[in-house]
Parts: sequence; structure tokens; C-alpha cells
Amino acid sequence: MPRIGVMFDCNRAPEELPGFAAALEAAGADDLWVVEDLGWNGGVSAAALALAATTRLRVGIGIAPAPFRSPAVYAMEIATLARIHPGRVVAGIGHGVGDWMRRIGNAPKSPLSLLEESIVAIRDLLHGETVSMAGREVFLEDIKLVHPPAVVPPIVTGVVKPKSLALSGRVADGTILVEGLQPAQIEEAIGHIRRGGAGADHEIITFAFLHVEDDPERAAAIRATALTGQAGFLGVPVDEVFGLIGPVAEVPAGVQVLADNGADTVILRPFGDDHLGQAVAALKALGR
Repeated sequence: MPRIGVMFDCNRAPEELPGFAAALEAAGADDLWVVEDLGWNGGVSAAALALAATTRLRVGIGIAPAPFRSPAVYAMEIATLARIHPGRVVAGIGHGVGDWMRRIGNAPKSPLSLLEESIVAIRDLLHGETVSMAGREVFLEDIKLVHPPAVVPPIVTGVVKPKSLALSGRVADGTILVEGLQPAQIEEAIGHIRRGGAGADHEIITFAFLHVEDDPERAAAIRATALTGQAGFLGVPVDEVFGLIGPVAEVPAGVQVLADNGADTVILRPFGDDHLGQAVAALKALGR
């Protein structure tokens, strides 16, 4: 069975996060993932809240947009969390939503160059190195962290397209795969990651929609309405969006499908009115 985590939806009020994190830890989750989207919660501050409210849970930032986060500043923030909570932090980073980055005046000329240069710089800084870089998108001159972490957190990307997946395989410690991918699409994405050079220790993190509903008709209706946006994003019919939507007894089999197709970690993304209740029910079904 893979690692099992839960996403704290950015639409939830920030003041709910500490209690949500503590309840998930008590329910046996391995991970909690927070979100950084423009106008919603800040990813680093949300991760700090979740880490402070728990003692064991691994907390991932999924994901910080590279145009939004200077690699020097992001390394400083991650190092602070990692020194206080060693082994419990995952630093997620990605391209960011193009239109959002344009609206804050941070659209890069080369998103691929910015992401790769940022990851390289962040990793070197977290390892205590003095970094100078004059890249296509990133410029740093003799930057060094005064307090690098003893346990360097993994840097993972949240990316979708083939070139970005290959980039992740080349320079990142893991890759977050978007919600809704079918098993064959997961295998295809992992193929791009492996062609980038990723080894067996490259963590494949798959997000999965979750909604526990015992009534088949209601489950079908929920799927048809709740997943339309993701279907549009993926460019597939809504019935081809993978999701754990139905009786809670079916959750373990669905998670196993993802694991069988390469997922090392499955992050449940509950939706509906009771995110915590959905997550706790799924964790119980998974034997936690």
C-alpha cells in the first residue's frame, strides 16, 4: 500500500487547518498537503500551521509557483520549516497558472528554464552551498543560507506536460501528478519522468478525488457535476476522470489501482460538505 495523504482544500478557511491536520494525524494519515493558489492561502504559512499542530504528519506544499517564489526566499522559508520539523517537509514547486502569473507581472519568458534553474538553486542552497547563478531566468550572486537544514527536504514538482515531466525526472526528487488521470495516463506520465533520468527513488505522488457515497445514482450524479471542470482541464469526457467516488468499501481497491500503476503516494482530495469526515472514513477503510 502506498503512503496515504489528504489535501486541505484552499477553499477551506485557514483557521480550520490546525484542527484538520491534528484529526488526520490521529486518523492515521501519512501526509497532509496544502495548496498555494493566487488569492487563497499562502503555502508556506499553511504548512507551518499544519506542522505546528502535529508531531508525525509529513506536510507537503502543493505547489508553490516558481514565478511567485524567488528561489532564495523559498529556500529560506523551507529551511526554517525543515530545521524545526526535520523529515516532515516536502517542498513542492511548479510553473504556476500562466494567467495568474501574468496578472501579478511575474510571467517568465521561459517557464521551463525558470523551473529548472529554481530547483537547482533551491537544492544547492538547502545543502548549505554558496550559490551564484546567471541563468536564463534566475540570477543569484553569492547567496548562502546561514541556517541550512540538517535534513534536506525533497523538492517535488507539480507538472503536467511531457517536457515538464521530463524536467522533473531530471532535477526533482519527485513529481505530483494531477487529479483525475486514468492508470494508462499515469503510466505515460511516469514514462516521461523516467526518460528525464529519474531513478527508482523519485517519488510519484498522485492526487485523487474522493467522495464517499453509498447510493449509486447519487454517486453518478455527483461525478457528472463535480468533475466537469477537471474533465475540461484534462480534455476528456467526465466519465473518464479517475476518482474515488462511491462506497467507502471501494476506496482501498481504487487506491491499489493507482499504486499498481506507479504511485508511491496517494493524496486524497475530498470534496463536498464534510472534507474531514470523508477523509477519516477513507482512512478507516484503508486500515488506518
